[in-house]
Amino acid sequence: MTNSSIFPADFLWGGATAANQIEGAYNEGGKGLSIQDVMPKGITTPRTEGPTDDNLKQVAIDFYHRYAEDIALFAEMGFKTFRFSIAWSRIFPLGDETEPNEEGLAFYDRVIDECEKYGIEPLVTMSHYETPLHLTETYDGWVNRDLIGFYERYARVLFARFGSRVKYWLTFNEINSVLHAPLMSGGINTPKDQLSKTDLYQAIHNELVASALATKAARELAPNAQVGCMVLAMPTYPLTPDPDDVMASLTTERTNLAFGDIHVRGEYPGYYLRSLRDQGVELAITDEDRALLKEYTVDFVSFSYYMSIAETADESKRVIGEGNIMGGVSNPTLQASEWGWQIDPVGLRVVLNQFWDRWQKPLFIVENGLGAKDKLVEVDGQKTVLDDYRITYLNDHLVQVGEAIDDGVEVMGYTPWGCIDLVSASTAQLSKRYGFIYVDRNDDGTGTLDRYKKKSFGWYAEVISSNGASLTR
Repeated sequence: MTNSSIFPADFLWGGATAANQIEGAYNEGGKGLSIQDVMPKGITTPRTEGPTDDNLKQVAIDFYHRYAEDIALFAEMGFKTFRFSIAWSRIFPLGDETEPNEEGLAFYDRVIDECEKYGIEPLVTMSHYETPLHLTETYDGWVNRDLIGFYERYARVLFARFGSRVKYWLTFNEINSVLHAPLMSGGINTPKDQLSKTDLYQAIHNELVASALATKAARELAPNAQVGCMVLAMPTYPLTPDPDDVMASLTTERTNLAFGDIHVRGEYPGYYLRSLRDQGVELAITDEDRALLKEYTVDFVSFSYYMSIAETADESKRVIGEGNIMGGVSNPTLQASEWGWQIDPVGLRVVLNQFWDRWQKPLFIVENGLGAKDKLVEVDGQKTVLDDYRITYLNDHLVQVGEAIDDGVEVMGYTPWGCIDLVSASTAQLSKRYGFIYVDRNDDGTGTLDRYKKKSFGWYAEVISSNGASLTR
């Protein structure tokens, strides 16, 4: 792949962000509060009663006021697409109103204007961990079926306003993460340790029905648009060749695969129904729900990929520690990042092949990247970050994407996470940096918010301009 590229000519190179992690302006432009305004430490501590000054997301990186500057930098890298989310509480401040907030809609018009100026295709996530706080506190989030109607109204407003300008839409970010983080992912106010299995899986069902209704709305209001689901991908390897370990890894992996199965095939798979029975869960599912899920399946499957995990049936080997932040057990063959996420480029090829074989739908890698502590230095009079570790990480993963394309997998594009530094979702730190662009802001809130190009900025620009031909094996 050094001298020629096997990436398709229309491959969508770009980067990915989320409103609550970049915009700031948490109480400007008519915006209501979201769950993120009471999660100052991400998922590491319980929510607060109201907004607190230690919440970096109140300002984040101030994209709300600096979007034109940032999108110009993305264009300088050659972005073909930019993944961003629309903050639900900017459009419906409480979430259950009947009329949208025009100031919020106008802001996203301006963002899309800037994208269009540079020929950058918007890739819009409709719900990215930012449920309006009122829906959380009044209805207990997605546990309550009323949210289906509120979300459908929101989706219809978005498609009516932006449907002719935005081709690619994602309904829910990492929809399967509700299993790990019910408040952040499902807007569920009941603490995780008090949440019943029935309520948790009913919330999942309600989101899946809402996703189908959004797809239906897109068909009606934006017939040229494509709607995708978005799942957290985590290939799961058996720790040993013991058949019990193989079964344990399959069972764990299916907890994630089920979400794609339902979005693509339009029905609950047998293994998922058995899991519900085994847990004593009985869902309220209507015939209309079943018909919607079956008729309004997704056009493509998008996913995040950061790590793989291992699994074992042997409880004595279930060592909790570095390398298994998202469950499973540590894989002894892999290294881990500073935050304990195991680094596995080949796992991305595994996932791409697995998803393609399973679903035969175009795939879009909408998150991948390395969170690291970057150091701002001066080189030839310019401030920068010498992030060769990030270049190596991304290069090695993209080489595996190329291999998957060579395997016959249809891959639409690649938008690495946090193309500009942002506030981390899991820990709400700024020091856990992912971007090609350094933002001068620290975990204590100090800093100028000035932007600086890292070494990886020029590297990624070359990858895009060469359509992947510059990657090194």
